[in-house]
Amino acid sequence: MKKIPVAILGATGAVGQKFVKLLEGHPWFEVRELVASTRSSGKTYRQAAQWKQNTPIPDSVADLIVQDLDQDLQSPVLFSGLDSSVAGEAESRYAQKGHWVISNSKNHRMDADVPLVIPEINPDHFELVHRQPTSGKIVTNSNCSTMFLAMALYPLHRRWGVRRVMVTTLQAISGAGYPGVPSWDILGNVVPYISDEEEKMQTEPQKILGKLVNGQIEMASFRVSASCNRVPVIEGHTESLSIEFDQKPSSLEDVVSALQDFRGLPQEKKLPFAPMRPVVVLPEPDRPQPLRDVDNQGGMACMVGRVRPCPLFDVKMTILGHNTIRGAAGAAILNAEALVELGYVKR
Repeated sequence: MKKIPVAILGATGAVGQKFVKLLEGHPWFEVRELVASTRSSGKTYRQAAQWKQNTPIPDSVADLIVQDLDQDLQSPVLFSGLDSSVAGEAESRYAQKGHWVISNSKNHRMDADVPLVIPEINPDHFELVHRQPTSGKIVTNSNCSTMFLAMALYPLHRRWGVRRVMVTTLQAISGAGYPGVPSWDILGNVVPYISDEEEKMQTEPQKILGKLVNGQIEMASFRVSASCNRVPVIEGHTESLSIEFDQKPSSLEDVVSALQDFRGLPQEKKLPFAPMRPVVVLPEPDRPQPLRDVDNQGGMACMVGRVRPCPLFDVKMTILGHNTIRGAAGAAILNAEALVELGYVKR
């Protein structure tokens, strides 16, 4: 298969760098263009990027000249890791010019005609792109904490119906980008506030788990109450969930089986970035842990542990996910693979 040329918007930022790292050697996509702010444009990527990944800058992109957001691009597919302060207008403009914009930014997630997709859950929502008036299209992935919440809830919701969820997050500092949270504020500390995070977690899951009816999303009716905290962990968002169902599961073993048996389109089609198991249930009483479990399944799975009765609701559990891989760049890449597999993006 001839590789599809792609560009990365916001290529020098934390998510942009993760796109660069993850796309190196991808069997379907080849990075041809890198886009960043005007202060980086005209430089080679090696010169412009303050590289923070744990592997060297790939030779295939190191000497590419960084372009700015005003320049025309040739790549049909654009991966966006832009900051939300500029993403909304830039992504709309590129869609008007005929590009597929696969976005990690929050700006268009809740637009009525923009798919907010986790391909194991709602690939049918890609149909919303036909409502977009532009020749190009915008597709989004969720907020990083919403990603793992939705992945854990979906196999349970489709079997017993979720009514209410209480979730408390312990979110890694990499979720704040670079340089992120000042060391004076985060070392030995917990910061009980992340701007807009609780609002995203309380609205995005209903769209993701909603139903596509006559070209529109009927939002799922369950309610989410979220409390979000920044903690001194580098990679990996941990979340504690308490879940109330419409119908009571007969046993905890049934809940565990529903999670373990969950598969979706990426697994059926064997997409390159698909984890073998999107949800992994760990039996140990003290897991999951970011230090030990965040890279399981290449960082593309939702890790689940401590599934147990809840004295207020029905079931509680602890979940974990890699916030910059499955929660960001990896999710967008998987969305792009699904779009290719389903024929939306031509090979």
